[in-house]
Amino acid sequence: MNITAIIPARYGSTRFPGKALADLGGKPMIQHVYERTARACHLSQVIVATDDKRIAEAVRRFGGTVAMTSPSHETGTDRLAEVASGLDADLIVNVQGDEPLIEPAMIDQAIEPFLTDPALPMGTLKCRITCLHDFLSPNVVKVVTDAQDNALYFSRSPLPFFRDKWQDLKDEAFASGRLLCHKHVGLYVYQREFLIRYAALPQTPLELAEKLEQLRALENGVRIRVVATDFESLGVDTPEDLNKARERMLKQG
Repeated sequence: MNITAIIPARYGSTRFPGKALADLGGKPMIQHVYERTARACHLSQVIVATDDKRIAEAVRRFGGTVAMTSPSHETGTDRLAEVASGLDADLIVNVQGDEPLIEPAMIDQAIEPFLTDPALPMGTLKCRITCLHDFLSPNVVKVVTDAQDNALYFSRSPLPFFRDKWQDLKDEAFASGRLLCHKHVGLYVYQREFLIRYAALPQTPLELAEKLEQLRALENGVRIRVVATDFESLGVDTPEDLNKARERMLKQG
């Protein structure tokens, strides 16, 4: 299969403008994302999608491939679909541009269900929640799945609700797996044709309520395969997150 990873990257950010170009170990953050993504085994190519010339120039300087897109896109999915519409690819992988510590194996894990089920339209990842803070935080998106690992729902609210075990809402209960729940990892795989149709769909009520694009797919009856991973990446949304990434990178050598 021809599988292309696209990394949407924009310069503007409410909490951290220019974060794609922030220095991390002597390289711009987008370079770390690109190089780690390129190490995934199943990918044919990697492209950075941006509407900013500064990001495009930085990508070209380290030898990466870049596609310039419209500045009017409201979401990363719209930017992704613009690039995908001009590609000869079977699958498109959406890798977030603010994940400088992403493990290449995570990308391969998300792709693998498509190798045995070519009719699958969309896939993503989940990892276990191990502390009460993440379970309660609206900034940590939770996901529940069916017996075939297809998504039932994504939410910023605690999910599921432990009606008879509320007294067990402690870090230890999550760390031990006694209360088993998962957070969503924002890496997506799409059939190219589905991605283009999906980006053209109008926003849906649950999507608007939760501010979660993937709910648009569920509300339209689309199957989303959710693969469990033991890896946990680190999204950089603030300068404080960048410092955390630096610390983790030093620990990893």
